Amino acid sequence: MALEMLRAMLTQRPFEPMRVKMNNGEVFEIRHPEMATFTKTGLIIVLPEPDGGPSERFEVCSYLHIASVETGSAVGPRLA
Repeated sequence: MALEMLRAMLTQRPFEPMRVKMNNGEVFEIRHPEMATFTKTGLIIVLPEPDGGPSERFEVCSYLHIASVETGSAVGPRLA
């Protein structure tokens, strides 16, 4: 997936939650635009804690291994 396409999806307003699907079958949800940022080679996604508290967990997803991105009501509500 192209960096510019992901950047456009994360910066659009209003933000629409999305689900990033990797080639290996892993799936990561981005429910708020501040849960993700970019590097030259990948997307860094902060993984939320189950209790909604601050998290130190994150995943680096290479653009080469992102199979698809879903948006819409199937992803879930936006976090406030």
